[in-house]
Amino acid sequence: MITVFGSINMDLVATAKRLPKPGETVTGETFSTAAGGKGANQALAARRAGTTVKMAGAAGDDTFAAPALTLLRDAGTDLSLVKTTPGPTGTAVILIGEGGENMISVIPAANGEVSAADAAKTISEMAAGDILMLQFEIPAPAIEAALASAKARRITTVINTAPLTADGPRLAGLADIVIANETEFELLIGKNGLSGDERETELKALHERTGQTLIVTLGADGVIAIRNGKVYRASGLKIEPVDTVGAGDTFCGYLAASLDQGMDFEKALKRAAVAGSLACTRAGAQPSIPQAVDVDAAL
Repeated sequence: MITVFGSINMDLVATAKRLPKPGETVTGETFSTAAGGKGANQALAARRAGTTVKMAGAAGDDTFAAPALTLLRDAGTDLSLVKTTPGPTGTAVILIGEGGENMISVIPAANGEVSAADAAKTISEMAAGDILMLQFEIPAPAIEAALASAKARRITTVINTAPLTADGPRLAGLADIVIANETEFELLIGKNGLSGDERETELKALHERTGQTLIVTLGADGVIAIRNGKVYRASGLKIEPVDTVGAGDTFCGYLAASLDQGMDFEKALKRAAVAGSLACTRAGAQPSIPQAVDVDAAL
């Protein structure tokens, strides 16, 4: 079973022919709303990948709360650990330009009320061998408490280092499996502008120091990972991207679900990469997450 301890948002999405430069206004083309939040996105991806999922976090008491949880509820996600807090639900304002490039501003709202006490309650309902997934859109004390409690109960922890915060490098060091994109990985190790060979060298060095499973997603170039001393690579599909917003979360959810289902690491990595590619072919963070039947057919 997978429990996701993380954020729940409502996404406000606008598209334009191109992204504005600082201080510039551009005319938009479309506007829509969609359920989002990195925690909720990854929970839905894991659920659509075919595993049992519980979502833990917070939503507000506003009009966004119900639609933010609708797709999770419809998919059969256990929402018993989602608390209601006074005030607004978390919100993300997203602008998408040509080719799927995007700019995002996240307003934590209810997500900022997730606490160490919520972490303790979440972990108390988990068992050894379960998987706990986290991201950095809830407060650091809650994340740290969840990681510490999970370790004591022999729960496998997966942390996605997005969006990378000042506490990110320290917290990432507490997880069993770390998933970062190439920019986040460079920030984690404090080195910029790495070539492919340099990235692999740094990946090996970090793995040797920590023993963690480390995964770096590379967009259209696929993914590189290291686990138990072995380097793995996987590629996605050749696609024309419509919206890349949900790709990373889809990858994370599918990877965790595939491992939870007993798939070996190399196959799980490939399945997650293909799922992430398919997520780029539709708009919206959660609406774009593919079903398992479509991912497995593409494989």
